[in-house]
Amino acid sequence: MSRLAFIALLAAPFVATAPAATAAPKEPYGIGLEGFPYPHPVQFVSLTQDGEPVRMAYMDVPPKGSGNGRTALLLHGRNFPSSYWQPVIEALTRAGWRVVVPDQVGFGKSSKPAGLPSFDMLARNTLALLDQLKIGEVEIIAHSMGGMLAVRIARTYPTRIHRMVLAAPIGLEDYRVYVPPVPTETLLAHEDALTPDGYRRQLMSAYAIKIAPDAITPFIDARMNIKGAADYPRWLRAFVNSYQMIYREPVVHEIPLVTQPTLFIMGAEDHNAPGRPYAPEAIRDRMGDNTRHAQQLAAKMSAGRVEVIENAGHLVFLDATPRFNELMLSFLQAPAWGAWRGVDEQPGGPSRSLNKEP
Repeated sequence: MSRLAFIALLAAPFVATAPAATAAPKEPYGIGLEGFPYPHPVQFVSLTQDGEPVRMAYMDVPPKGSGNGRTALLLHGRNFPSSYWQPVIEALTRAGWRVVVPDQVGFGKSSKPAGLPSFDMLARNTLALLDQLKIGEVEIIAHSMGGMLAVRIARTYPTRIHRMVLAAPIGLEDYRVYVPPVPTETLLAHEDALTPDGYRRQLMSAYAIKIAPDAITPFIDARMNIKGAADYPRWLRAFVNSYQMIYREPVVHEIPLVTQPTLFIMGAEDHNAPGRPYAPEAIRDRMGDNTRHAQQLAAKMSAGRVEVIENAGHLVFLDATPRFNELMLSFLQAPAWGAWRGVDEQPGGPSRSLNKEP
């Protein structure tokens, strides 16, 4: 063996085990989720909210093909940007719907105002967006906190809403019954202390998530990677203010008064209950019986029905996308409420209707 070959042989293990270069730190997102990709182009409408100029972000996705002349309005939950609606957007546009997907003011890519939000305010903003787009009647598909907003919109602007799909909505109980008021400064401290791992555990526990862990990583990234933004404290206060809105503005008492045909699609394992960690430990287990609450409320409505998807949690449209889309489209495409009443008897996977026939 030559001298050079011998030296190379000695050096080989050290070359092979040399540490890889450290990856550069990721640039933080802005509090308008600048840098976080959405599945469709994002546009903005300018509004005034309590005297403060704000921008409301939205996606306006055209139908594939000729379309059916109808528009679906998708309302997101509190903990996720509206980008998470992509599987539902795809199903609706393939079926002929134009789909409008806003980020409510205070969330996602929209402005983070300093003032306190209210569901009435979010409802006015949403109708202002529809007016700007010259859209009259819509069908609403709403998730989690979006379900509370959907109820307020349906009650305030009944002629603008044709039908509603409430996907694992919250607000099916009055959380003030169980949870004492929590000071905003306490909530700010708790939310600010949350780590990426802690947030993942919180989502997995509270939402009974069934999708692969990697599938929720982008949402954790969207929540946590804004901490490096210069105006992060503004985002944090807007996020905490939204909890206070949910707490102080129950809609459960309005749900039986909704007259539009309404389909609740519930995950059988969804027991999400905002504020549970702040409730007395002895009564926490009484919260979040969401399927039973939906059953009781739908039975009081003039046109309400519940479908439950087994092995699905709070992110029901991601946990069980094919079955969710089948139920949603069967409901929206039925020519009349009575024509849709037997949808649970169609093939397509396990579900069960819980309320009496309307």
